[in-house]
Formats: sequence, structure tokens, C-alpha cells
Amino acid sequence: MMRVYVPGTWPMLRTLVKTGHLDPIGGTAFALTPALREAYTSGDDEELEYAAMNEAARASLRLLSVEFGLGEDGTPARRVVVAADMDVTLRPDLDDGAVRIAGSVPFEAIAAVHVDTEEAEYAVRQAAGAVDAADMGDLDAEFLIGEAEDHELAWFDPSEVAFLVEGP
Repeated sequence: MMRVYVPGTWPMLRTLVKTGHLDPIGGTAFALTPALREAYTSGDDEELEYAAMNEAARASLRLLSVEFGLGEDGTPARRVVVAADMDVTLRPDLDDGAVRIAGSVPFEAIAAVHVDTEEAEYAVRQAAGAVDAADMGDLDAEFLIGEAEDHELAWFDPSEVAFLVEGP
């Protein structure tokens, strides 16, 4: 059992509220893996867990990029990361912190939900449009990603998610 950080989007949160489970895209999540620990020369577990959560937040940008590319402009431009305790398979062939989850994340396994605030929406929308270019080394695009990452994700208890997605 490991604390994992599952990248998501607002529609995925709505589905979680309706069905009681979250379906990670491709079963992908992020965690404090041995490879992630080796990639950092220093940092305690809390700092390394934060690094794994940030990897999930960047993956959430990629998911938003796809949704916006499909014309889903009504999707709130907010990164979503769901923290849960799950059994995982390590994925050293991907990013240092990447893991695979088999199946859905049941609501009972969720420890917290991290979501951008409304103030971050402009920066997140810009970053979602630039994430592919940033992955290819475009420094201007990387700057836009940094603008979004300057916004801290807000923490919500799982019991608050229904109220969160019903709000404005």
C-alpha cells in the first residue's frame, strides 16, 4: 500500500461524486518511489511526496490540454490531484515517480483532493495550451507552466468533494 497522487480534471471529480470511484487515465499515478527518492539529492519524505504530487499536477495539465483540444472549453481550468492509498506497480520506464494502478480508485481509499482555486484558472488555461511545447524544451512554454505551478493547490477532505463540484 502506497500513497499515490492521481492526476485528474473537474469532469473526473464529477464522475467520482456520481459513481464513488475515480478511474485514472491509463492507470497512471505518481508516488514516492525508490527511483524518485534516488533522483533527489536531498529532501525528507514530506518534500519528496510533494514532488510526486507536483508531477501529478503537471500530468493534470496534460489531461486539461486534451480536454480543451477536444473543444471542452466549459471544463474549469483547474489542476486536480487525488491523493489515495493504493497498491501499485512501479513504472521505472516512465517518470521517476510514475506508478500504475490496477482498476479504479474507490472513494474509501481517497485521503485528500487537491484542486486549483479560481484565481489560478487563467494561468492554468495558458499552461495547458503550452504543456506539449514545454515537454519539448520550449522555454517560453516552460515559463507558462511555471506561472501555473506558482499557484498552490488547495486541499479538500474527500467529504467536501461533492460540495466542491456542485459550486460555481
